[in-house]
Amino acid sequence: MSGTRLWAISRKEILQFRRDPRSLLLAFLLPVLLLILFGYAITWDVRNIATVVVDHDRSHATRDLIAAFQASGYFRLQAVAESAAEAEAAIARGAAQLALIIPPGFSADLGAGRAAPLQAIVDGCDANTATIILAYAQAIVQAFSAGGGSGTPSLSSTLLGAGARMQPPVSAATRVWYNEEMLSRNMIVPGLIAVIMMIIAAMLTSLTIAREWERGTMEQLAATPVARLEVVLGKLFPYLVIGLLDVAVAALIGVYLFHVPFRGSPVMLMGASVFFLIGALGLGIFISSVARSQLLATQMAMVLTFLPAYLLSGFMFSIDVMPKALQLITYIIPARYFLVVTRGLYLKGVGPEVLYVQGLSMLIFAAVGITLATRVFRKELA
Repeated sequence: MSGTRLWAISRKEILQFRRDPRSLLLAFLLPVLLLILFGYAITWDVRNIATVVVDHDRSHATRDLIAAFQASGYFRLQAVAESAAEAEAAIARGAAQLALIIPPGFSADLGAGRAAPLQAIVDGCDANTATIILAYAQAIVQAFSAGGGSGTPSLSSTLLGAGARMQPPVSAATRVWYNEEMLSRNMIVPGLIAVIMMIIAAMLTSLTIAREWERGTMEQLAATPVARLEVVLGKLFPYLVIGLLDVAVAALIGVYLFHVPFRGSPVMLMGASVFFLIGALGLGIFISSVARSQLLATQMAMVLTFLPAYLLSGFMFSIDVMPKALQLITYIIPARYFLVVTRGLYLKGVGPEVLYVQGLSMLIFAAVGITLATRVFRKELA
């Protein structure tokens, strides 16, 4: 392998890259736009829950309970309804997500030490959101029950016609590690870096070989004594530098724009990024060699990177709840391992003693990517 030939191929690729405005936008602008867009758009925090209250008791105790819901910061009083039917209509038309129905005699039962039933009707179209809303409501009623007088009220929650009575509160001391504020963006932004870089890296190099064929410059390349591995590595190195710059910019955006804490080693992040990007760039060159068309190569890169990275890496959905067959497939998704690295470095500040398995997996991915690209690439014109 000749360093001179490697530099010649890399220099040629840099010149072509500089003359292609689409590649410049794809390399430098698109990752930032995607990170900002998805970082703000994707959230698992459930707040500002539109709430309708039907208060048949109209007592001081019920006013305190309603105030407790409003003061929590999760619920927003949308309206006060006169009947349960009116509250149910508000949920049906999407004007409210939760209806609290307080029956007559609520404060009397509370003062007498009896269980004071309270009905919560939740819109269950989104099952995950409905579960979170009920958990919030139960927590507020538990706190109200623990300090709201001599009685012990209980919450009778109804979701799609199914009723459940909450047990008396249990005092527990809890501590949240790593994401103390329980903000979903602290989990989403590091994962976005893994997903976005998988897409961008593969798409950048998916155009390289196909561009040579479409522009008719493959004949010139075929006439040179450059080996296949030298071509692959020469085309890969410039995009590796660009990818590392994108990772650095994305990491800074995560810290300074989204205020996600970074507790790990920046050196380890860049080192892991090298293995991950080499594999993704090699996959792109493999796609480019197979497709020989920039349009087809771009489409293949999107299908082979975006969907697996987004759906099967553990970014959007926990791998543990997937069917066993899909769990096995996730082991061949490179973004799964880089996602663990980014979240571990951002939130936990862990090092190689914890992330060595992920590092080894990405090293294997890099070797496989280079091997596939080298074996499939052909200099022959036939």
